[in-house]
Amino acid sequence: MKVGSEDHEWREDCAPRRVMEVFATKWTSMILHTLSARHDGAARNGVLHRSLPGISKKMLVQTLREMEESGLLTRHVESTVPPAVEYRLTPLGRRFVGLVDLVYDWGRTNADALDQLQERATSRRRGG
Repeated sequence: MKVGSEDHEWREDCAPRRVMEVFATKWTSMILHTLSARHDGAARNGVLHRSLPGISKKMLVQTLREMEESGLLTRHVESTVPPAVEYRLTPLGRRFVGLVDLVYDWGRTNADALDQLQERATSRRRGG
């Protein structure tokens, strides 16, 4: 959106805000990236949990449910004992992975800029 752009480009449901809404939950982008980069688009719940240090089981389940509801992934239950649950990226989820990869690549290339940020109270990075 440019300075002087039309008011309708700034509405609450404009495309840029809708993109940011997808990533408002911090784990969404990490789950998308992990499923794609480490698990070729599909992983069982336990494998995914071990691949995401710092996420609680409760938060993982909650985020996976939200991602399923929004169409980013599907949930497959295998009829084994105990039942095995696998999450798979949908074609829509794979489209969002491209955006996530841009952000991850930018972060790797610009780690020095991230190091210059002032520490926030909610940051996991302490005492750089």
